[in-house]
Amino acid sequence: MIALLQRVRAARVEVDGATVGEIGQGLLVLLGVENGDTAGDAERLIKRVLDYRVFADDDGRMNCSLREIGGGLLLVPQFTLAADTRKGLRPGFSTAAPPELGRELFDHALAFARKHHVEVGQGRFGADMQVTLTNDGPVTFWLQTGGGR
Repeated sequence: MIALLQRVRAARVEVDGATVGEIGQGLLVLLGVENGDTAGDAERLIKRVLDYRVFADDDGRMNCSLREIGGGLLLVPQFTLAADTRKGLRPGFSTAAPPELGRELFDHALAFARKHHVEVGQGRFGADMQVTLTNDGPVTFWLQTGGGR
């Protein structure tokens, strides 16, 4: 499973002109599910996201986690993160999980995040989403667990 974390001052997701998820300061996380990923991979990834130290401490060093600052988490499904881009000029998606598994594991990650964190927003699986964010830094990290590469 892949998570692209972006530290944000604010972020929101719209579907058909309506806001379906929104946070203030925190992390916007795009989630991609690969073939071979499991519920355990989703849980490990969410634990890392919640505890990953990407926010400044009193000395200005990235030493605080999302949990420590009490920030928001906005999870957005993004199957294109699992694309195979190693050759050619067009991405291949044979490494991405089928839609049923992708939805199941995204929903599992979302439920796990809500069980372990107070403020969790979400995008809509399979929808044409418009994501708006103010990237803080910018600070962006790629985390990966499980069956993929």
